[in-house]
Amino acid sequence: MSKILSPGVAAPEFTLHTTIDQTLSLSELRGNPVILAFYPADWSPVCSDEVTLYNEVLPEFRKFGANLLGISVDGVWCHAAFAQHRNLHYPLLADFEPKGAVAKQYGVYREKEGTSERALFVIDKNGIISWSYLSPVAENPGADGILEALETLGK
Repeated sequence: MSKILSPGVAAPEFTLHTTIDQTLSLSELRGNPVILAFYPADWSPVCSDEVTLYNEVLPEFRKFGANLLGISVDGVWCHAAFAQHRNLHYPLLADFEPKGAVAKQYGVYREKEGTSERALFVIDKNGIISWSYLSPVAENPGADGILEALETLGK
């Protein structure tokens, strides 16, 4: 079982590829809440449902000024095809090489499978984890917990 980072901890900084020649760093989003959605793999049935749900709920996340980032160990070409097929409007980050390095930092890497857990983090505007959730890998965690965490940030 993974040792997921807990609320109150500073979110580890990272820079990951969004495309073959573009990267995104967590620090670039400082000043706004950030949602990190770690998922095991593009194209799997549960992951497909999860990323599609978040795409549909994206306007609600944005009402809180939040940025959503999907993260898996798949590469940028796989992410590009998956995002296009699912018509996603948020970035998928490739935790590809070194494989799972960011998932390991957040305590959500599945060593045996070589994938990440299905895990969610809400990071406040100052870079502190305000909410984290480790979902059973075969279950879509939905968006309710994320929305509740964002509402709490606003109080």
